Amino acid sequence: MSRNNAIIVAGGSGTRMNLATPKQFLEIHEVPVVVHTIQAFLAYDPDISLVLVLPANHFDSWMLLKSSYLPDVKVQTAKGGETRYQSVKNGLELVKEGLVAIHDAVRPCVTQEVIQKSFEAAERYGSGIVTTALKDSIRKADKEYSHAMDRSLFRIVQTPQTFQVDKIKEAFQGEEKEIYTDDATVYEHVLGEQVTLVDGDYRNIKITTQEDLQVAALFLETKKPQANH
Repeated sequence: MSRNNAIIVAGGSGTRMNLATPKQFLEIHEVPVVVHTIQAFLAYDPDISLVLVLPANHFDSWMLLKSSYLPDVKVQTAKGGETRYQSVKNGLELVKEGLVAIHDAVRPCVTQEVIQKSFEAAERYGSGIVTTALKDSIRKADKEYSHAMDRSLFRIVQTPQTFQVDKIKEAFQGEEKEIYTDDATVYEHVLGEQVTLVDGDYRNIKITTQEDLQVAALFLETKKPQANH
């Protein structure tokens, strides 16, 4: 088994876009978003072990897409849960050893450089969490007032979030809590360890709106995986 693993979490339904097609199955340059995402990890490591987590009622659609775009690539599938925490936990059951990157299926523009930095930090420190600095000024608002904040003290958290497998599996053994907004929070809270941040890329957007699709199409213009029809 490859030392590098990736869990691609595809839980989106497309409701925010008012579309019947789940976001991960929407096409950019005639290729589904999730295929772009998987291709990004394969470009970093052709031998990476892949796990795709998605709702059970999307399995058939995925297999059709896989046969067209990734016929020779081994991708294990895990059933998505009611929450992201449950989905990741299900995906981790299929990962045995080494390092594992947990990544949103709808972040197809992630670069090899970002993936590499995340894996290297996890190898050395136990975790590698991709973040970017804030571009805009921010204010903290309460019921009556708002207060200017120092934006240099904050980071926008992206994926991949990469960990040593034994540590993140240990972290996900407990019960889910409301404070678990991402995988790094689970790791930090349960194990009591600081997470290691690595510099991300502003192009690594999460597709949630029609506008995001248009922007991602620009970023992906230079790499267009083709279907094997």
